[in-house]
Amino acid sequence: MEGLNRAERACVEQAMAAPMLPQVEAWAAINSGSRNLDGLTTVAARLASAFADLPGEVRLADAAAVDAIDSAGQRIELAHGRNLHLAVRAEAPIQLLFTGHMDTVFGADHAFQSLTWIEPGKVLGGPGVADMKGGIAVMLAALNAVEASPFASRLGYEVVINSDEEVGSPGSAALIEQAARGKSAALTYEPSALPDGTLAGARPGSGNFSFTVRGRSAHAGRNPEDGRNAIVAAADLALRLKSAMRPGLSVNPGRIDGGGPSNVVPDLAVLRVNLRPATLDDQRQAQGLIDEAVKAVAAEHDVAIDVHGGFGRPPKPISGELEQLFGTVRKAGADLGQSIGWQPSGGVCDGNNIAACGVPVIDTMGVRGGKIHSMEEYLIVDSLAERAALSALTILRLAGSAE
Repeated sequence: MEGLNRAERACVEQAMAAPMLPQVEAWAAINSGSRNLDGLTTVAARLASAFADLPGEVRLADAAAVDAIDSAGQRIELAHGRNLHLAVRAEAPIQLLFTGHMDTVFGADHAFQSLTWIEPGKVLGGPGVADMKGGIAVMLAALNAVEASPFASRLGYEVVINSDEEVGSPGSAALIEQAARGKSAALTYEPSALPDGTLAGARPGSGNFSFTVRGRSAHAGRNPEDGRNAIVAAADLALRLKSAMRPGLSVNPGRIDGGGPSNVVPDLAVLRVNLRPATLDDQRQAQGLIDEAVKAVAAEHDVAIDVHGGFGRPPKPISGELEQLFGTVRKAGADLGQSIGWQPSGGVCDGNNIAACGVPVIDTMGVRGGKIHSMEEYLIVDSLAERAALSALTILRLAGSAE
């Protein structure tokens, strides 16, 4: 830490000493799958209590209304948990945004529920330990340390910890967009892209679509020609979309719901497709592809097709402002003895949405670990202190501590 001044050193040391591991263990012991509203309520209350040590008033904001298409092709309302929001010193000259998510991919009935020491004291396995309850602990440790520094008064910020990131943030996207306004930079605490601490750079966008195909039922033996097979039409649509996959556009038809007895021509099918465009131009082309394919399939099969969904995660390219922010983090890492690199990622997160607001964001400031979204998810315990130090120093530098 030879490149740090006295205030920076004190801040980093305080961040590293924070009780992050007990927090992670306590938070990860509570199931907070995206659809487990009771679990999310419990975790949100715990997080609100922890973040109440910071200035400003913590509030739990209700999710925006969200609908979806069920397997019967009907539009239904989907409930989501509340989202933690904190605003501090809105009048300060430097304004930053910090985000994380309290939900995990593991539902209340999932087999992966408990914590296990893979290497005692070194590697902790458990649901959400890396993605991203470890990251939330790192964020809180860094912010508490910054608040104790002489540079705190120069810095204003908002914190958003949402409850639905793992399902695309449909109920919290508006809150994140509002919080991003007027910010010079943002840090999001997803786990590092690689276990060695590598950060994620450019990300593709992502769009989830449900295509409800309505045909006409008929007897499969007596008068099949009178039927309009919705499953065949949905399969045709899936193949047309998939055939358009190319560099810069990933297309994944994931599921078809519908059908019934084999002696009845099915009159309903629901096709689910995910598309990931690399750039905004790729996204525009993908939307055109969808429009053309739907029109062609509907005409050829004499069916009606309703489209639900959209590109909820815009592509996140590398901008000049983001390169500058990466430079700040890399220099902070070097001064701490950490080698920080970055690489493109095929995944998406709230960083996509923040970048779309014109705010440069590094969205993998969380812990080192791996095998997220699986029953082998793990956290490298030493990375809690490492990343808290990196985050605290980065925030201080953004606030002008090195000037």
